[in-house]
Amino acid sequence: MNKRWHDMGGDPADALPLRDGRPAEHDFALWEKRVDALMVLMTTKGHFTVDGLRRAIEDMGPEAFETMSYYDRWIAAVNQNLVESGVYTLSELGQRMEQVARRGPTYGQASLAGA
Repeated sequence: MNKRWHDMGGDPADALPLRDGRPAEHDFALWEKRVDALMVLMTTKGHFTVDGLRRAIEDMGPEAFETMSYYDRWIAAVNQNLVESGVYTLSELGQRMEQVARRGPTYGQASLAGA
């Protein structure tokens, strides 16, 4: 059976950090929770499926898998699926990103600006 670059099943893994003899839990950052919520919302709305998310992640290739975090890959795959399904265009996304960038580099600054 041929394995693709992302298929690590059966490969040796680095030891997980342990706490009290059990794997230590990961505390998710707010942006990671938002990416997860966005994926659930968009699949619930029918814009793409979990299989579509997986396909977009696999299409990124081994470099993305080795250099991007788990949720970096997820948000890139969500974006790819939303563009493919016509929710927005790359041009519209770029315009919106420019608007958000003008608010300021932090949430506090954006809040003060009335965004």
